[in-house]
Parts: sequence; C-alpha cells; structure tokens
Amino acid sequence: MTLFNFNTFTDINDWTIIDDVVMGGESNGTFSLSKNGHGKFSGKVSLENNGGFSSLHYKFNTLNTSSFSKFIIKIKGDGKDYQLRVKDKQSNNHSYKYKFSTNEKWQTIEIPFSKMSATYRGKSLDLPNFEGQQIEEVSFLISNKKAENFKLLIDSISLE
Repeated sequence: MTLFNFNTFTDINDWTIIDDVVMGGESNGTFSLSKNGHGKFSGKVSLENNGGFSSLHYKFNTLNTSSFSKFIIKIKGDGKDYQLRVKDKQSNNHSYKYKFSTNEKWQTIEIPFSKMSATYRGKSLDLPNFEGQQIEEVSFLISNKKAENFKLLIDSISLE
C-alpha cells in the first residue's frame, strides 16, 4: 500500500514543518517539490537557544495497518542520519521512531514496525515498540546534536 508517492503534480499542502522554534530554537526547515517531483525536506539545524531539530509531518485520517509489518521508504539523503517517526494516534504525545543513515544515493529502506521504539521529546520511553495496528501521522526528523545544513529527497512511503 502506498501512503505517499511524490511526482511533479503532487499536492504537498498537507505536509507541515515543525522546527525547534516551538521551544526557542533557531532551526529552519522547508518542504517543497524538487524539479524532478520529489519531496524535498531541507534547511539548517541550529543549536542556538537549546535548539537542534527540524521535522516534517504528514497527518491523515486513521489508517488500519494491521495487515502490514513494515514501512518502505525511497529516499536520497546527504550522508546524514534521519528518523522516520509515526504516531498511531494524534492524541498521543509520544511517537515511534526508527533512525536511518543516508549515503547521497537513492536508497530503499525497509523499516519493520517491530524496530520502531517509543519516544517523546528525544527521550526513549518504557513502552512496547510499535505494534502497527493503525497510523495517523508519518514524519521525518533530523536531530544529530550538531549544527548542520540538510537535504532529504523523498520519492515514496509505502507499507508492506
């Protein structure tokens, strides 16, 4: 099942950026379509004023994912580490994360639900890993504890 497949005609209005400015930081992320029709999450992470993250979020109505076991993301990064995060319920404060590395080439990354651990504001929680029954949000986050420019191209996000 395809959650999102980017192309030159993709409407990206439902994707939102949340940076550390919500807590006084100075990071600045943007989201646009590249000339080739890929989602382009880019910007600068700043450590000023206790900052250090930028994130891209896509929220949607509850999707039953009980017949799937993993995410498949097709991305091209910049050699930096990112996280894929999901929320099973918008009302939850926590999300489930999986950290992955990029290598400046197109990659297909498989992320088993069972490897996604619960987190809240960068802290691991003593909760079971993602059970995969439903999802209401998918997000990408960069937070490597250093000031850096970043660029992540997203081709597609699927479930398998």
